[in-house]
Amino acid sequence: MALLMPLRKLAHLTLLALGLLTALAVFSVAQLRFNYNFNDFYPAGDPDLDYYEQYAARFGNDNDYVLLGLEAPAGQTVFEPRFLTKVDSLTRFIRARRHVTQVSSPTTASNPVVEGLGVFNVPYLHPQEPARRATDSALVYRTPGLVGNLISRDARAVTVLFQTSPNLSKPPGDSLLAAVRAELARQGIPENEYHMAGKMVAQSVFVDRLQMELLVFMSLSVVLVTGLLWLTFRTWWGVVLPLVVVLGSILWGLGVMSAFGVSIDLMTALLPVMLFVVGMSDTIHIITRYVTELGYGASKKDSLLIALKESGFGSGLSALTTSIGFFTLMTSTIRPIYNFGLFTGIAVLLTFVLSFTLLPAMLLLLRKPQLRIPRETGHSWDGVLGRLFRTVLARRHWVVAISGLVLVLSVASASRIRINSALLDDLSKNDPVKLDFRFFERQFAGVRPFELDLKPAPGRSIYDLDVLRQTEQIENYLQKDYGLNFVASPVTLIKSVRKALNGGLLAEYRLPDSEAELARLLRKVKLFRKKPEFRALALPDGSEGRLTGRMPDVGSIRADQLNAGLRRFLRTSVDSTVVQTRLTGSANLIDKNNENLTLNMITGMSIDIVMVTLIVLLLFRSVRMTVVVLIPNLVPILIVAGVMGAAGVSMKVSTSIIFTIAFGIAVDDTIHFISKLKLVLLKEPSLFKAVRKTYLMAGKAVIVTSLILVGGFSTLIFSSFDGTFYVGLLIGLTLLFGVVAELTLLPILILWFYRHKPKEIRQPVPALGG
Repeated sequence: MALLMPLRKLAHLTLLALGLLTALAVFSVAQLRFNYNFNDFYPAGDPDLDYYEQYAARFGNDNDYVLLGLEAPAGQTVFEPRFLTKVDSLTRFIRARRHVTQVSSPTTASNPVVEGLGVFNVPYLHPQEPARRATDSALVYRTPGLVGNLISRDARAVTVLFQTSPNLSKPPGDSLLAAVRAELARQGIPENEYHMAGKMVAQSVFVDRLQMELLVFMSLSVVLVTGLLWLTFRTWWGVVLPLVVVLGSILWGLGVMSAFGVSIDLMTALLPVMLFVVGMSDTIHIITRYVTELGYGASKKDSLLIALKESGFGSGLSALTTSIGFFTLMTSTIRPIYNFGLFTGIAVLLTFVLSFTLLPAMLLLLRKPQLRIPRETGHSWDGVLGRLFRTVLARRHWVVAISGLVLVLSVASASRIRINSALLDDLSKNDPVKLDFRFFERQFAGVRPFELDLKPAPGRSIYDLDVLRQTEQIENYLQKDYGLNFVASPVTLIKSVRKALNGGLLAEYRLPDSEAELARLLRKVKLFRKKPEFRALALPDGSEGRLTGRMPDVGSIRADQLNAGLRRFLRTSVDSTVVQTRLTGSANLIDKNNENLTLNMITGMSIDIVMVTLIVLLLFRSVRMTVVVLIPNLVPILIVAGVMGAAGVSMKVSTSIIFTIAFGIAVDDTIHFISKLKLVLLKEPSLFKAVRKTYLMAGKAVIVTSLILVGGFSTLIFSSFDGTFYVGLLIGLTLLFGVVAELTLLPILILWFYRHKPKEIRQPVPALGG
């Protein structure tokens, strides 16, 4: 009793200190903001990113725009005067909005004509003059750059494209989109007759959903875990104390993230749910051991000390291996994955600290619990686990054979996994936002931007006739073989000026025939230099040009094939002594992530495996033990890889983290099992009896923690983001297969590897044995 009083004082002081730190964390968390910045998914530190940023500074970003598609009422075409009047009114409304820098619309598209010293812009469409409708529509369909860009091929829809301020953030972007939607409603245009697409639209939707899904997943996880804890411990404190510890660690983890100025994005939004389910492991192992000792008749103090002593090594080691699993994600060049790995790894270590400070303090201050089932009457868990242990050993040849067969089939299936991603990969195919994007791919040029930098050779200008002809040759290839549905370049400018100087006749929309004619055209170019499309396609001094376009989002595999073909064409058919080119743009950078995904995943997994191997070798000083630890945890990884291959799930940014995380988490139970086995062997001379006793002691905690982990991750399958869905599904499957391997392969491996050398496993753990 005398010893218990100082321990109580220590517990009070511990709670006070942790309370102050938690209050500080709450203050820090209050500063957190949700954010989805498309640019964050570019490969950080890549030379192509630096090049694009310099390119964008000269010509502007290729994704700072919003596409607004308007469908004509049923039974009408877009050339109906009433419909065009609405389009024109909407165009003028958008043009007057703040943060809108330029608007392109069918009602503002015009055919420039140069007469005398002036330039006259003749509109293509005249909604106030119905008699000109047939003439206007015929001219539109003959004019390059209008059909498929501003007007759909079937004349059933139009696009209003408006450029916005560079890198417009969510609040002003949301205000602009809300104003446009309000104007659409005011004009009586129903929601099913208009579509919006663009980076700003996706950014707005993603952030709003992140906030909602974070709340939903946390609520589902709390309900699920609470139910499992109650079924396991059947006491209020067995439910409340783990929840307090884990929720505290989530606050600490988010607080650290906020202190470093990191926002919650598509990846870091997984941190609370991930930590909630992963962080339960230590508390369950401690409480399970604590209750077991109480059941043996030990005092509260002795039970707690034994629980902490026996769980300390396994929990510390598992926290280390789990955090390493997350830290290895820092090998990624994608900033959201890097941040997710860093701060989740830190939070896992913080959870370990709270589990061995906050939890013992609360258990110490609570009265000794009354167990519902005395230890002497036996536990149903012992009977179930005992029968399972006997069955596994009796059928060990079948267990090994089936495991080997499944492993071979999984490896064969895993070879079918492909690395592929699209711009809106994380949205399901029936998502309204994705359907809107598909509308523009079906009816118009598409949403995937294309950028090619054009630099004339030294001593030349972008307006040299040879440079223009080479550029036109590239344009033709891109439209015929690459798949661009819309293209614009300095060639477009010169052709437009030539047409304008020749009365706006379509037959004159072509490059000049001679240097002399080009010289005359260039003297007139100054009349058009103030037009935004000129500034966007060529520098004023003619030292650099831009070839830009749009196409359907074909996915990274197809894009890589197209880019390889384009590079071959540029290398063999374009004279580099005339003009030099370089593929750039936001889509190119997103595709480039795929080149790094495999390397990053292999690097992360290799580091994780090597670190776990070194830790096991250092602590157990046994190669045998390393094999015993690795096999039951690599087998589930390979099986899930096989599931991915069989189901046709592609490797992409979101799914690339699955294997590293799953391995780091799955190895925890093995470490807990081995650490308990070493302690049991200090008192039990028979290896077989020691393994059986450990199986009974650790089996319950292994099953309960695995169920909580699988259940917690399974809540992610309700996500509207495909990436989050697959993270939840595949990590859940990995852990499910992991607990099966833990309860079947692990005891077989231990008994087989150490059947002749049981003393080797009894060696005390350096500095941590006990």
